Amino acid sequence: MRLGLALGYWGRSPSADQVPLAQEAERLGYHSVWTAESWGSDAFTPLTWIAARTSRIRLGTAVAQMAARSPTTTAMHALTLDHLSGGRMMLGLGLSGPQVVEGWYGRPFPKSPLTATREYVDVVRQVLRREGPVELDGRFHSHPYRGADGTGLGRALKPITHPLRADLPVLLGAEGPKNVAQTTRIADGWLPLYWAPNRPQAYGAALDDLPGGFLVAPMARAQVCDDVAEGLLPVKAMLGFYIGGMGHAARNFHADLMGRMGFEEEARRIQRLFLEGRRAEAVAAVPDAFADEISLVGPRERIAERLESWRKGPVTDLLVLSPDPRTLRVLAELNS
Repeated sequence: MRLGLALGYWGRSPSADQVPLAQEAERLGYHSVWTAESWGSDAFTPLTWIAARTSRIRLGTAVAQMAARSPTTTAMHALTLDHLSGGRMMLGLGLSGPQVVEGWYGRPFPKSPLTATREYVDVVRQVLRREGPVELDGRFHSHPYRGADGTGLGRALKPITHPLRADLPVLLGAEGPKNVAQTTRIADGWLPLYWAPNRPQAYGAALDDLPGGFLVAPMARAQVCDDVAEGLLPVKAMLGFYIGGMGHAARNFHADLMGRMGFEEEARRIQRLFLEGRRAEAVAAVPDAFADEISLVGPRERIAERLESWRKGPVTDLLVLSPDPRTLRVLAELNS
């Protein structure tokens, strides 16, 4: 199991720690570093900044939101950064949810998310292979555009720049069982948002027979500390926000996933409290047991013991979310 460093997205302002953390992770032998985006900082610009200040560590987006860019634009970002970094790019994509897609990007959330994802990946693959002009008569992504409001003058094109790698890895963030199953068929890897080593059944049967070389790269908050309950507080804060705030009361993919992982009643309570404006109570309502299952928190000996369960399953890459260099070092030592 390889280690990656997950940096997430910026909060109110840029973090001065991201480049030093990426450089330390590279020194420690981490395989990859990953950036994200929500509705603030983008995923590609910080990754390019890190690429210029590192030399070996792989560079991934976990995730770049599909609604933010057309698939050809995303492919342009990926092939450009792949060239500039000497072939280190890994493209992680995610569909996000209706609240973000329609509220932030001002676009309709696709009525058939699986089809929209499949078409998006198809176009990205066509660009990277550069075998001919990009052409797709898609429901959501048509190339050339053939809509009734178009001019009809669109021309099928292939990229001017020759991609460095036709097989640049494409990974997908997927939560529902059908989405995970499709991911194993059309992508090179999967980026689970929450992973509990003892509950793989929450994602359906798709994990029972994975293709050879398929990547499974979950993100996990990690913290070496003496007080487990205190160390879990950032995990609970994150869960309170995602379960409670990253979705609508009637449609919240994160709350649905927590329910499938055995915490249905708790997920709905967190969601209700958050939507009522009682955010501190929502965070407090996150069960320590759930936060603990999806993270690596506590003394070194405890983390070492729990790390074994992560190694036994299908996980190929553990993306460590931690701003603490000591924690990164301990995990590198335990995983060596």
